[in-house]
Amino acid sequence: MGTLRPIAALSWLFFLFTAGAVDSASPLQMHVTPTISRAPAWVRVRVMVAAGPDDRMLRVIAESPSYYRASEVPLEGTRSQPLNVFEFKNLPTGMYDIRAVLVDGSGPRASAQGLARVEPGFGS
Repeated sequence: MGTLRPIAALSWLFFLFTAGAVDSASPLQMHVTPTISRAPAWVRVRVMVAAGPDDRMLRVIAESPSYYRASEVPLEGTRSQPLNVFEFKNLPTGMYDIRAVLVDGSGPRASAQGLARVEPGFGS
């Protein structure tokens, strides 16, 4: 039982430092900040898009077991802005799966994933 905590901590650190990592050939690069904060949290997601001619939408989702919020921006193919910033305000306590999905005329074309943890606020 005593060795379980260090293993869990090492697993958490691995996911923490690899959150948002995607293949360098991917048309999406995502960065989530902060990865750990106190409730009510303000989490910023920066998504770099190497846009294709048929790209139509970028969707970013923040989801925990008890909370869901999504935001979308339309894209105009290769004329789209490369940097898109999404802000999720007042997130309650929880572990959040942050996902970005790039959609073209045929459906989802690429995705990226990260994590954010929101701790209870001071005095909670």
